[in-house]
Amino acid sequence: MHQFPAQVLGALSHALDVNEGEPRGHSERTAALARRLATRLGLTPDEVEQVGLAALMKDAGCSSNAADITALYGNDDAAIKRDRKLIDHRRTLVSLGHLLRLTAPGGTPAAKLRRLRALVEHGSEGATALIARRCDRGAKAAETVGLGPAVQQAIRELDEHYNGAGQPLGLQGDAISLFGRILCLASTLEVFWASEGALAAIAVAEERSGRWFDPELVAHVRAAGPALFDRLGDAETITGVATDPSPMVDADTLDAVAVAFGTIIDAKSPYTAAHSSGVAEIAVGLGSALGLDGERLRQLHRAGLLHDIGKLAVSNLILDKPGRLDADEWAVMRRHPEIGQSILGRVDALTDAAWMAAVHHERLDGSGYFVGLDASRLSTAARIIAVADVAEALTADRPYRAGLGLDEVDAILRREAGARLDGDVVEAVGGVLRARQRPVVSLLRAA
Repeated sequence: MHQFPAQVLGALSHALDVNEGEPRGHSERTAALARRLATRLGLTPDEVEQVGLAALMKDAGCSSNAADITALYGNDDAAIKRDRKLIDHRRTLVSLGHLLRLTAPGGTPAAKLRRLRALVEHGSEGATALIARRCDRGAKAAETVGLGPAVQQAIRELDEHYNGAGQPLGLQGDAISLFGRILCLASTLEVFWASEGALAAIAVAEERSGRWFDPELVAHVRAAGPALFDRLGDAETITGVATDPSPMVDADTLDAVAVAFGTIIDAKSPYTAAHSSGVAEIAVGLGSALGLDGERLRQLHRAGLLHDIGKLAVSNLILDKPGRLDADEWAVMRRHPEIGQSILGRVDALTDAAWMAAVHHERLDGSGYFVGLDASRLSTAARIIAVADVAEALTADRPYRAGLGLDEVDAILRREAGARLDGDVVEAVGGVLRARQRPVVSLLRAA
């Protein structure tokens, strides 16, 4: 496989890191460790590359359980996941301590007890179902970007343990693919290296050898010692993915990556299940109506799919809150375009789409965020994404209201036209929204 997918996936893996509550670069560093272990095992260069790609995409399904985990614990899902990675949750007392620490923090004893009871009722079967969904979604994302069956299988087996006590399938020993065994160990090594250093990471591998991890792999960690982690924080030693330096980019692969990450973004909240794909569709419809050419439409589609990638860093306590956000919560929410730009901006091939995506909350009168641009600095494409984002959001259900009808959406947008949103784009959006509904209507009539 050529270098381009690793560069782009490495750059965008930062979105998966922030969703998991991990320091940015976690997936890249895991990929480096996985590649080093694979090399020590004598795997072929192609196999080394494949296990590295699996590590970059290992958390692609994690957004799919964020809302459920937040609802169960009454706490930020990223904090819960981070804490769980730093403990041996297969030990009963350790797991109980995790639940007591992370469930309904700051709540009354009664509130904490209610949450704990709900978690107990959810049980091991419910937890396994959440992990299975995450693994399947992650594997599907890998398939979407064009990664092969071995990579997909490794992602499905990320939480399988060598002694058969892992999830979701309870695979044991060599029934877990070699890539899957490497991925499980490399991910844990990176978490403890980042938190406590190389010696602590090695100690965890030793302590869990034969339980979580393949003893043969742990023997390689032991033999390598702290040198296994040398220069782990240096970008050039990871995958060389700080930017994409290649002038030749496979546009179809880039489109597939955008589709995959759009799905990841939308899975973060039940209220955005089709938001990114909807914004992309509306944006392309608007661009076509306004006479943009094929390449510009392609960029609009990518921007629509990726415009909310920064929301992966926002807690579901905020995203799914049924009432108004307070000042602190709103400040966090307003950062998502800036975070998105910092992630998408790492890929030269996405430069145009990244900027279109980053300015989707900017307004003609300068009242938007995160930069505060005015009409003189907003391109037609940027204005299209802004209208598409508002239009799709208004038609969708939200925690605080049901989706609005098209006439009401049209009225709201027209009130904003000219002052905050582009009048020509608003004029075109009604026809685009109605065209989206026509296939649904025809299917219902046919039934």
